[in-house]
Amino acid sequence: MGREILRMENISKSFPGVKALDDVRFNAYEGEVMALLGENGAGKSTLMKILSGVYTKDTGKILLNGKELEVLNPKDAFDKGIAIIHQELNLVPNLTVYENIFLGREETTTYKTLKKDYMIKEAKKLLDRLKVDIDPTLKINEISLAKQQMVEIAKALSLNTSVIIMDEPTDTLTDKEVDILFDVIRELKAEKKAIVYISHRLKEVFEICDRVTVLRDGKFIDERLVSEIDEEEIIKLMVGRTLDEQFPYLKTNTSEFVFEVKNLTNKYVKNISFSLKRGEVLGISGLVGAGRSELGKTIFGLYPIDEGEMILEGKKVEFKSPKEAIENGIMYVSEDRKSEGLVLTMDVKSNITLSSLDKFKRALGLDKKKEERISEDYRKKINIKTPTLTQKVKNLSGGNQQKVAIAKSLLTQPKVLILDEPTRGIDVGAKREIYDLLNVIKKEGHSVIMISSEMPEILGMSDRIIVMHEGKIKGELTKEEATSEKIMNYIIKEEEDRIESKIS
Repeated sequence: MGREILRMENISKSFPGVKALDDVRFNAYEGEVMALLGENGAGKSTLMKILSGVYTKDTGKILLNGKELEVLNPKDAFDKGIAIIHQELNLVPNLTVYENIFLGREETTTYKTLKKDYMIKEAKKLLDRLKVDIDPTLKINEISLAKQQMVEIAKALSLNTSVIIMDEPTDTLTDKEVDILFDVIRELKAEKKAIVYISHRLKEVFEICDRVTVLRDGKFIDERLVSEIDEEEIIKLMVGRTLDEQFPYLKTNTSEFVFEVKNLTNKYVKNISFSLKRGEVLGISGLVGAGRSELGKTIFGLYPIDEGEMILEGKKVEFKSPKEAIENGIMYVSEDRKSEGLVLTMDVKSNITLSSLDKFKRALGLDKKKEERISEDYRKKINIKTPTLTQKVKNLSGGNQQKVAIAKSLLTQPKVLILDEPTRGIDVGAKREIYDLLNVIKKEGHSVIMISSEMPEILGMSDRIIVMHEGKIKGELTKEEATSEKIMNYIIKEEEDRIESKIS
């Protein structure tokens, strides 16, 4: 058992209209990884922002190595041995990689000139430790999001702190990059660092963490050893109930076809054909790179069609833009809600109505009262947890941001709703709420194309399943026929055939 390095006692924090933390306690231990778990909005990020100096606590105390301390700001936290890797990357886009790593701690000569070559060399060492090939002299806005995340991690490693907080560090990383990160975490444990690991991915918790602390509704629930708890018990602690029925599938008896795709072909997909019934969920499964999102975006008018046709309610349609798709009753909810689905700096009401402003037009501008009334109706209908409709979307939890994106789409009254990774980046409790919402959407007669990388989600919520591989459909299964083995067999067979054809 590791020595206690950090203790937070009786921590409370309130914002206007919300008590984010209520008498919370939290510990971290030398040479261990402490998972901090809870649903979106449970208070995890708020607690860590207090520890890292972003927020000030209302009450309570923080002890580091047995000594009470006040954390005044993020720089003060660094100076006292606490580093955080934020979920929302905290980098300056127009500065270089090495400048971001040493920002606020620039190395200078006795003549106060920057030791540029030294900082570039040290930045390269840190990046090499993470096994990533990034030129330290490139600007942040010139590298991918995944590489930016690795720069953020390198920055935390450069601080040589005793406590390192990782807030959803794997969200943008590939499986290979996650493996590298876990190797680095194991090295940090060997160096007797205390790691705080926030994640909605329970599989990662069992792979890399030693203990778990669970928060719910801003309150401390429990601290347990990972070796003495299982996934079902963690879920129960997080949501306050068991999830025996994690996927509340609703069977709808429908035979009316509303949408059909015939031999759809472009640079991303080849000879795609399928049909969709009213009130049906058609799941699209496949490996990353199978062309699933590209299919959704082609239907939505983001990518041009080279060959084939689409038929909506008996009429041939082709969309040259998303605007035309929306006008005809096709809506797409992106897998990247923050960049493509929402305007984070706008409020909840404005995001919900953004794609339906024609509904609120009047002689002079917009009917603001109608806009507010309908937005409030959708807030209640979808259970968007927000103090007010004027709350900026960036301040909501991931699950509630996703609900706003879906509300925005439903307000357009779509005949076909394309949901691309509808539960990516949200916790198990919020997922259940999205699944319940999916059933409401089905009952109202909307048809859904659901693209998902999560096999249990595809199997649990789809009426039928299409399996894609390298831009083509390789199989179709009914709910009764579908198993994870059958889906993977389609994919594995294609991979084996592809490798065999390359060899021959």
